[in-house]
Amino acid sequence: MPRIAPLEPPYEADVEQALAPMMPPGVPPILLFRTFANNLPMTTAMQTWGSYELSRNLSLSMRDREILIDRTCARCRCEYEWGVHVTFFADRVGLTQEQNASLVRGGPADPCWDCNRDRLLIQAADELHETSTLSDALWGELSKEFAEAELLDLMLLCGWYHAISYVGNAAKVDREAGSPRFTDY
Repeated sequence: MPRIAPLEPPYEADVEQALAPMMPPGVPPILLFRTFANNLPMTTAMQTWGSYELSRNLSLSMRDREILIDRTCARCRCEYEWGVHVTFFADRVGLTQEQNASLVRGGPADPCWDCNRDRLLIQAADELHETSTLSDALWGELSKEFAEAELLDLMLLCGWYHAISYVGNAAKVDREAGSPRFTDY
């Protein structure tokens, strides 16, 4: 049972205006966004940053982004947001069933990760989650693979999805219809 009920259509004009840019045209807003809409000033403020994190302006590739988001959400135990991203993006970015499972229960040493870049992303998400920083050793490895702009995006993306996970978990947002569970992998 959600702690904060998501708004239901038909929406008032200001709610409709706040929700419209959060989804592709013709796609109804997800439960999390409808939950956010209970605080319209916050929802409006979040749009710019949230849009950036999912845009082509982000210096990381879509695959990099999704590995970081999925791992961060899994480490935060936010099945809601993890499920949304697996549903919408995993196939698009070429994440296999084994990789999806590894992002939930495995680690960067799992045999499904044959690309050093992918392994480094998982390590970075794990260290940021566990220590709120990156060790000098990992920073050195990341600096060989990622430009400074990418490193900044990496750190803020993980932080953003910690915040999203906090809301999803603490507000007890229901899973979207048809989205996977951690136990499905």
